[in-house]
Amino acid sequence: MTRTELGKAWTIARRDLRGRFVGLRLLIVCLLLGVATLAAIGSLTNAITEELANRGQTILGGDLEIAVAQREATRPELAALRNAGTLSETLRMQAMARLPDGSDTQLVELKGVDDAYPLYGTFTLENGDIVSAPNTDEIYVTPALMQRLSLAIGDKVSFGEASFAVSGIIGEEPDRLSEGLSLGPVAIVSLEGLRATQLIQPGSLFESKYRLKLPPISEPGEIADQLTEKFPNASWEVKTRDDGAPSTRRFIERMGQFLTLVGLASLVIAGIGVGNGVASYLRGKQGAIATLKILGADSAMIFRIYLLQILAVALGAIIVGLVIGALAPLAIIQIAGDVLPIKPEFAIYPLPLLVSALYGLLIAVIFALPPLSRAKTIPAAGIFRGEGRSWRKIDRQSLIGVGLSIAAIIALALVTPREPLFSASFIGAATAILLLLTALGALIRWLASKAPRPKQPLLRLALTSLHRPGAQTGQLVVALGLGLTLFATLAAIQTSLTNEIRSTVPRDAPSFFVLDIPVERAADFRAKVAETASDAEINIVPTLRGTITEFGGQRVADLETLPEGAWVLRGDRGLTYSATIPEGSEVVAGEWWDPDYDGPPLVSVDEEQGAALGLQIGDSLTVSLLGVEIPAKVASFRKVNWRNFGFNYVLVFPPSVLANVPHNVAATIQLDPAKEDRLLSILPGEFPSISMVKVKEIAAQIGDILDQMATAIAAAASIAILSGIAVLIGAIAASRQARVYDSVILKLLGATRSQILSVQAIEYALLAFLLSAVALGLGLLGGWFVITQIFEFTWQPDWAVVFLTLGVGAIVTLSIGLLGSIPVLSAKPARALREL
Repeated sequence: MTRTELGKAWTIARRDLRGRFVGLRLLIVCLLLGVATLAAIGSLTNAITEELANRGQTILGGDLEIAVAQREATRPELAALRNAGTLSETLRMQAMARLPDGSDTQLVELKGVDDAYPLYGTFTLENGDIVSAPNTDEIYVTPALMQRLSLAIGDKVSFGEASFAVSGIIGEEPDRLSEGLSLGPVAIVSLEGLRATQLIQPGSLFESKYRLKLPPISEPGEIADQLTEKFPNASWEVKTRDDGAPSTRRFIERMGQFLTLVGLASLVIAGIGVGNGVASYLRGKQGAIATLKILGADSAMIFRIYLLQILAVALGAIIVGLVIGALAPLAIIQIAGDVLPIKPEFAIYPLPLLVSALYGLLIAVIFALPPLSRAKTIPAAGIFRGEGRSWRKIDRQSLIGVGLSIAAIIALALVTPREPLFSASFIGAATAILLLLTALGALIRWLASKAPRPKQPLLRLALTSLHRPGAQTGQLVVALGLGLTLFATLAAIQTSLTNEIRSTVPRDAPSFFVLDIPVERAADFRAKVAETASDAEINIVPTLRGTITEFGGQRVADLETLPEGAWVLRGDRGLTYSATIPEGSEVVAGEWWDPDYDGPPLVSVDEEQGAALGLQIGDSLTVSLLGVEIPAKVASFRKVNWRNFGFNYVLVFPPSVLANVPHNVAATIQLDPAKEDRLLSILPGEFPSISMVKVKEIAAQIGDILDQMATAIAAAASIAILSGIAVLIGAIAASRQARVYDSVILKLLGATRSQILSVQAIEYALLAFLLSAVALGLGLLGGWFVITQIFEFTWQPDWAVVFLTLGVGAIVTLSIGLLGSIPVLSAKPARALREL
């Protein structure tokens, strides 16, 4: 192909378009939606991850963080930390805030900071003042605590044995994101002030954090390795500035996977719409193609003319989609910035835009080449005679082009830095689904041709429409199948999340969790609760925190990556001891120890975590508790009901192993809701060290998070559904010419408009009915994957809603099909016969 030939082709293509895109609007809409969705997803995730990386030191509160549960660092440990860099110490625990007159209480996250806090970032008050640690008798509180206890500046609030004057309202706490989920409003005091409360006692549930500001030449990972090697039994949880908020990172990864799935699904669906749109457009250009061929244009010139047209329009749609996708994060940040785990700064990210553009261009080529190939091979005489059969031919060069474009998409998915294997797997799955639906279309067509002829004329005509020459059954099956699958998938995901929210708090859940009850006062506590609410049900269990340092002969510190699903190895975990099987647990392997067991240390492990760790009965498992390692043998595995909102533990030991370790006890209290406030007002005054957690408040926080997630999923999935609807419209448009011909012939034979519409309604209804089972299976499989594999929730769809949504989806697709038939019914026989 010479430059002159290309110039001629472009001149004809440009003049043929003349600034009008009639017939190519579907291509524009589908590509624009797909590219914009993928570009917006890539830009937003890049903005969040880059913000996390740029603010790593501020989020973590240092270059390196050493965290330890239920104890403070020893003098040798502190000396080693100070030698490594500038040190800042914080203590964090749950505590009950009380008004001086005892009239009101509130669970608070109480945090003690030293004068060096913060090492990075700024700690500011609501009025804009930059501050450090408050005075010993002063406290900074959040607006939420001010509101809940009706406080004002200068008012007193008590914790344990100390009282503090409110001297400021917290505006920005720089390391808040790395602290994780809080069960109550935050209050910040000095380290001396926190110690004055007398809440830090042996066995108390608190966490000590030591942040280091390292010299510029120091590498945080190397310093962490050196400290861990020097103190191997310290049970530290180490974080560096590169991963200051691992839970946030994991959440972003999971949402990124889902959003990538939505974006790629939208683009693949858009590709089908591109194919239908191009086929419909070229069928409308049959007269122009025939004229060009009669005037001397060969098949190659026809191919170039319309390829240039489609590429020009596709590039325009891609550019507009990229602009929308690049600007979408700005709107999302403004509208939903408070919902995001971190509010990123707006910026243009070239890489996700380039990747989205390449995906869009390759998808356009893959789905546009087949109809272009068909159009160039049909002879001019065949076009004038309206031979539809010739449109089925695809030449070898076009097949090679499609294959190379598919290979390019797979390569692009593999070299994309974010989630390459996930993207490649999805593309493979999407290809398999398209092949399945295409094969199903061919099967339906074959079965319709072999089926007995019904006596009812309308039904016979509808059945014939599925296999007659020129029938678009294959395209309709793909479009309808995708549309119904999307409806089923969204319904399964939404109802599973809804049930997850509803099951957050079971009916028999306790009213309160009570933490840090002194073990020597456990009997007094039980008596006081019974005195205040005689009908209350109380369950008291020992509570400790420790870290698994070895399992099955493997040292955790020696592992390069943690086993899949072994979340119990991430930091310290709750431990307990019990002579009998705890409530909510069932032994499924091994045996429980005798009530008076006093032999070598044993441990009972949750069966799911045991499987994740690859443990067997008799394997070793070592925990570090208060700096001391306790080796034990696995005696049993338990199935734990984590949803009963009781005290459930992964690891349970015999009393002889842990009873003499300094610890407190915790309790669950279940009582009449009308008596909750009275109990809440009495117990903190009698037992100053305790923290009372309302189960309903925890459930409300979890429910809000899941509700926001469900809303985000529905909003994202709606883009794919819009693309699916556009594809269905395109499939209907692609078959319009053949349907106009059928309509005209039937009208000439005496058929009424209602009869013609009934025939098409029966045809669409038959397809929808046959495809419902396939769509249900594919939709449930997709929903199961999103819920269980990406978000790691329980698969619990509402089957009634899923079936109802599928039915509504079938009605919607049927309605769209019938609406698309209106122009067919309006065709005038004389005019249509002249044009056909």
